[in-house]
Amino acid sequence: MIQGLELRDALISGANAIAKHKTQVDELNIFPVPDGDTGTNMGMTMGAAAKALEDASGSAGEIAKKAASALLRGARGNSGVILSLLFRGFAKGVEGLEKLTGTDLANALGMGVEAAYKAVMKPTEGTILTVSRVACEKGKAAAEIDDDAVYVWGAICKGAAEALEETPEQLPVLKKAGVVDAGGKGLCYILDGMMSVFKDHVIVSNDTSAAVADMSSDEFFRNAAAEFDQDITFTYCTEFIVGRDSSCKKDPMDLRKYLEGIGDCVVVVDDDEIIKVHVHTEEPGNALQAALVFGQLLTVKIENMKEQHRKAAEANEAAKAKEPKPSLDPVEPTEEIGFVAVAAGEGLETLFTDLGCTHVVSGGQTMNPSTDDIYAAVMATPAKTVFVLPNNKNIIMAAEQTVPMVKDRKVIVLPTRTIPQGLSAMLAYDPDASIEKNAVSMMEAAGNVATGQVTFAARDSEFGGMKIREGDILGLENGKLTMVEKDFVHACSKLTRSMVHRGTSFITLIYGADVTEEQANDAYTRIRSKVSSDIEITLVNGGQPVYYFMVSVE
Repeated sequence: MIQGLELRDALISGANAIAKHKTQVDELNIFPVPDGDTGTNMGMTMGAAAKALEDASGSAGEIAKKAASALLRGARGNSGVILSLLFRGFAKGVEGLEKLTGTDLANALGMGVEAAYKAVMKPTEGTILTVSRVACEKGKAAAEIDDDAVYVWGAICKGAAEALEETPEQLPVLKKAGVVDAGGKGLCYILDGMMSVFKDHVIVSNDTSAAVADMSSDEFFRNAAAEFDQDITFTYCTEFIVGRDSSCKKDPMDLRKYLEGIGDCVVVVDDDEIIKVHVHTEEPGNALQAALVFGQLLTVKIENMKEQHRKAAEANEAAKAKEPKPSLDPVEPTEEIGFVAVAAGEGLETLFTDLGCTHVVSGGQTMNPSTDDIYAAVMATPAKTVFVLPNNKNIIMAAEQTVPMVKDRKVIVLPTRTIPQGLSAMLAYDPDASIEKNAVSMMEAAGNVATGQVTFAARDSEFGGMKIREGDILGLENGKLTMVEKDFVHACSKLTRSMVHRGTSFITLIYGADVTEEQANDAYTRIRSKVSSDIEITLVNGGQPVYYFMVSVE
């Protein structure tokens, strides 16, 4: 039988397992835009439970209840919310139990599966829901044969793995991409991590460190190249070392002159044995070919600087997240109406604040806030009714979990799926109208907005009949991939023009953190010259990450 401390260790082990493999789960995302954060969301959700259980003790029922509470508050993204619902149902199933048999485990998981299916408006098979359901069915069947907890949990893990392998047969998009469902894979890691404790009494370690090879030990060369790092015009940072051919009498400075013709940030350092090169260029192959005249290539490193910049931005956001945030203290609901929105970027935060939002929760694509983040903002809003605007389809479920958590005020989640929808909803608010009428009119306004998004491909892919290379510029209309381009200003202009129709009156261009004011004005000018002069166009510095442009067409 499974005792409380054993269940505690198993849950911590499951959290470590998904944290350890979150990147592998993220990479299963079939859509090429940079939103493959299923593993990250599940890892952070389980991490909240692991932290809460560090020093916990008590019965199995008490441990499960404590974990479920932490999971609910820490839930991030749809995958994290579904995970929290599975364990909330599980906790209800073991409530009051000191120890757990195999039957207890299977039945409790069944309650979790039921809760998860009920929470999803249109459950889709071939997802984490299917994996959890089949795992539960296998567990219950095993419990009828042998009530041993380890035997039953083993059947649950095996059932989950078998169901996961079948997900491509249930979802054609998975089959075409040649991958299994990301959420289902994450759940398998968690269940297997728990099995490690149940069977072998071993907590899976969370060792995600990886050694990073240093291309060169020459400090001067690294520092010289680093001087150019902020001056990025070309895409590929190309570094290599050539072992010099003694028969070649050409001057290495000839190589330098050639490289300066196809790129910038050129550093060439040579001695009698080697030539070290650093260059930013669109033609790394030509740079290497030119270098072969001088000898053999000993080392080569080519990096996409757009990707480097993205990772650096993510690291910066992560660092900011670790900084102590101003505490949001609960306040008494003294006013009638209040608003909480989710957005990332100083410009967007200012926009929502100016439109009347008391608090703007930092988050969006690739950085989904937790249920607890949204709950804290709601409780810090001094209103008897608080409207919450998630502004992202992957945040809606987390926002909805706050509704039953709040006892002293009413929470209404307006399921806005994009930033433009959220802005339009706020603009439609009428202080003289009733709460019910505002809820309807605000969502009607959100529904009348067409949203365009310009971002980059996070991975090589083939989607919707289009072959996509990592770093390509993607144009999306209302979430649907419609174009693949090489230049984000051109993509913005082309996408916006394709969205304009005879009834269009307003266009709002919201440019992101990676777009200069000059580039934003260039996009504005191109669009202005191609659409009717009757259409009002507004250019806004949103400062958002991930998206070069967000376009609102009304």
